[in-house]
Amino acid sequence: MIRRSGWQAAALLAALSVTQLACQPPRDRQRLTVASAGRIVSLDPAQASTTGTLQLLSALGDTLYQRDAEGRLTPQLAASQPQLSDGGRTVTIPLRRDVRFHDGSRFDAAAMAFSLRRFLRIGTQSYVVGDRIEAIETPEPFLLRLRLSRPSSSLESLLTSPYLTPVSPKAYANYRDRFLNDHFVGTGPYRLVRFSSTQQRLSPFADYWGEAPSNQGLDLIHLSNSTALFGALRSGEVDVLLSDSIDEDQRLALDRRAAKGLLLQSSGPALNIGYITLLSNAPPLQDRRVRQALAHSLNRPLISRRVSHDQRRPLRSLIPPNLRGGANEPWPRYSPTQARQLFRQAGYCKGTRLILPFTYRTNVPSDRLMALTWQAQLAQDLFDCVQLKLEGVESTTVYRQLGEGAFKAVMLDWGATYPDPEAFLVPMLSCSRSRGDVCQTGEAVSSGSFWTTPGLEPALRRSDSLQGESRLRQLNRVDAMAAAGAAYLPVWLVTPKAWAQTHMAPPRFDGSGLLDLARLRSQN
Repeated sequence: MIRRSGWQAAALLAALSVTQLACQPPRDRQRLTVASAGRIVSLDPAQASTTGTLQLLSALGDTLYQRDAEGRLTPQLAASQPQLSDGGRTVTIPLRRDVRFHDGSRFDAAAMAFSLRRFLRIGTQSYVVGDRIEAIETPEPFLLRLRLSRPSSSLESLLTSPYLTPVSPKAYANYRDRFLNDHFVGTGPYRLVRFSSTQQRLSPFADYWGEAPSNQGLDLIHLSNSTALFGALRSGEVDVLLSDSIDEDQRLALDRRAAKGLLLQSSGPALNIGYITLLSNAPPLQDRRVRQALAHSLNRPLISRRVSHDQRRPLRSLIPPNLRGGANEPWPRYSPTQARQLFRQAGYCKGTRLILPFTYRTNVPSDRLMALTWQAQLAQDLFDCVQLKLEGVESTTVYRQLGEGAFKAVMLDWGATYPDPEAFLVPMLSCSRSRGDVCQTGEAVSSGSFWTTPGLEPALRRSDSLQGESRLRQLNRVDAMAAAGAAYLPVWLVTPKAWAQTHMAPPRFDGSGLLDLARLRSQN
């Protein structure tokens, strides 16, 4: 039997993946092929959850507003900026009059209201709206009015979220209260021609209201592993590769090829965070001193260097730096001395060692490297106090069991669907019913921490009623309260990247960190 080394096996896998692509019918070079990892399970905006799905929806649909690369709010399906009245409790949005859905039906206020009500009724991520919208009105055919329960400073950014992408009431007439997973009828620059979970074909929508796509169509493919994606880009079988789920060594190799002029590389705003969730309502992590000790034990610079060659920036906040309005980083820096002191106060390091199960997602390569690095670091610095017991679980299982309190400590990531600090804090900290420091109902339960503290929810709500510097100060206060509770440990910040063949124009990202697929074009 012939034994192959690890790199030989990886090369063989890449070759087989490329061969599989090559065995397909010759692709039309007027169309562009964009590759990424993962599968598209559902095309329904009411069920979208992954970056890949949101990326696809951004090409097939439009939103009322967008954030451009400079962070400015720009109208898309809206005809102008939102108009506030009644002390900020009424939002009036004039709509464009020249928009058609892919099925030929008219986009108007009734269609937008249909889509908003549908999302609020069945959306799996409807918490992003919460109880803010009390009523949706259509006083005129092209005028949308939102009645709010309270003024909301984050609403403008929320209106850029792909979750609120309008769908055709005609096409979704039988799907008002259930999901339509394998089809999509929106208003975007592309229409869906063919769909499977691993490949989607998009063609330009001839009646699109805005600027026509810069290409003659897209084939989006989703390969099963990083090596296959890497090989497909190097072989020229794909025109553009998105960075999600690419192994760190291969990211570095692509960066080096781009530095040599062999590829083009583009980056978007860093709006994805990696963090650890600690189960705070059960032993041993119900003791805040233990959680705080773990917070001090995390050597982020070392982890970033070992895992990503410093491509992932160390993070000590739940809010990405470009959104938090300052240098506020309330989580503590690495200090084994402080960690040991807190562990000793909690009864460890005196002949008793904490054995902590730490779960990482087996299908996210960086998770395992992070877990191994932290485990080795603790074995060196705090061997008599704490030991990590690593457990690998596939991500879909992690997300399914997270709200059941199944994991003592688990590595996760979060990329908000709209660029606002609230989009990071609410999914982790919001709690509608609690007892002491334990959340019983709310997003803190769904996120797997079950943590809250008296005054946190009012502080979070107050932040959404403020503007400007006052709001940023309040958000930083909420962030500091979360740091003191230490039920979450931010680890790193991820910058989205795209690599393209040299015959392409450089890819561009929007202000929400999504690649502008409609502006992809070949220069040959």
